[in-house]
Amino acid sequence: MDKEKRLDDMMPKEIVKALDEYIIGQEDAKKLIAVAIRNRVRRKRLSDEMKSEVTPKNIIMIGPTGVGKTEIARRIAKLANAPFIKVEATKYTEVGYVGRDVESMVRDLMGSAISLVREEMFKQNETLVEGKIEERLLDLIIPAIDEEKKESDVQVIDVRNSMRNLLRSGALDDKEVEMVVPQSVKVSGVGVFGAPTDGASGIELGNIFEDINNMFSSNKNRKRKVSVKRAREILREEELNKLVDNDKVIDEARTRCEEMGIIFIDEIDKIASKGSTNNADVSREGVQRDILPIVEGTKVSTKWGVIDTTNILFIAAGAFSISKPSDLIPELQGRFPLRVELKDLTSDDFYRILVEPNNAIVKQYKALLETEGVELEFTDEALHHIADIAAKANTSADNIGARRLHTVMEKLLEDLSFSAEEKKGERVEITADYVDNELGDIIENQDLTRYIL
Repeated sequence: MDKEKRLDDMMPKEIVKALDEYIIGQEDAKKLIAVAIRNRVRRKRLSDEMKSEVTPKNIIMIGPTGVGKTEIARRIAKLANAPFIKVEATKYTEVGYVGRDVESMVRDLMGSAISLVREEMFKQNETLVEGKIEERLLDLIIPAIDEEKKESDVQVIDVRNSMRNLLRSGALDDKEVEMVVPQSVKVSGVGVFGAPTDGASGIELGNIFEDINNMFSSNKNRKRKVSVKRAREILREEELNKLVDNDKVIDEARTRCEEMGIIFIDEIDKIASKGSTNNADVSREGVQRDILPIVEGTKVSTKWGVIDTTNILFIAAGAFSISKPSDLIPELQGRFPLRVELKDLTSDDFYRILVEPNNAIVKQYKALLETEGVELEFTDEALHHIADIAAKANTSADNIGARRLHTVMEKLLEDLSFSAEEKKGERVEITADYVDNELGDIIENQDLTRYIL
């Protein structure tokens, strides 16, 4: 499959195949997500009359921690050329309480869309500005040359060409140059210190703080010494900003946000009310009622304009170990018609997680120790043994899913990682006996939580 293929161009089978490279099992969840995303593309091809009748079918993913709910969302985000954000339901409070209001998730999504579109437009124009950036860097490295002399003097041209070759090779990256640097760099969609937003007015508090700061600081740009590498980044942003039309960015971002945006709401089970009437449950139900109009479709004010949430796809996830989906208010349940349960991971799943994904844990540890000159190898028997231990630990203690493998591997390789410099140039083979020697006491001890989280 083409790595550069956009998510909008991928068929459901291709989306599942792409997710298979990183997530083991959970075929039902991957299939449901793939169909939901493809239906967004299909909707865009309908007539205007039919399109208005078709809305996204929101999804709830149910399953214990560590089985792949968040990872599916994270990988979809990397595949997507659509705006995507992941939020935790527990971070929101109902209107009238201190904390983030639920409308801020839509503002965050629009901020993500702005960043996405700007990045795309930057890439489209990057080749146009490379020449300008190079010339401006050469001016900084070889300053105080008359413009006419720079273009006609053979000696000057030779010096610039020599420096140009060094610049392209990266040999001058650490050299310091003095240049005018903007007082502050503004990043679209990001408030100062990630400040919360004011839901009533749609005014970003971060922008208010920024404006106050500007009132008491000099508006003049100042000269600073920076490395050539950093200077290149500053100049690239300056040149690209000149070419990119801000209004066009906002218009395109708003369209993508409204038509193709995806919001992943994690830990939704934590705001489910269990039928009692204590203050905590009342507050949780209040958050659900605030989320409801966002999911149903409403208009949210942002500093980039009004965003309609009707066609944004919402994917919710939760363990639901104490509560259950039916504990959510009925109106909210109705806005998440598709549900999929993710299964507990088995020993065979753990083995596949160790070796199959592109970012497999075994590959990570091999690469880490390779930086110290140690060649690490695992026998197949050892890997099965590690998988069995992780599965047993999850059964005997709290089930934390695939995260258990990290704790088991850390314990297994603790001594080797600690004294890696002493084994530089050696090849170390991890066998089943090695696993028994390092983890034998843990296997025999019934209180596995004493050793493994």
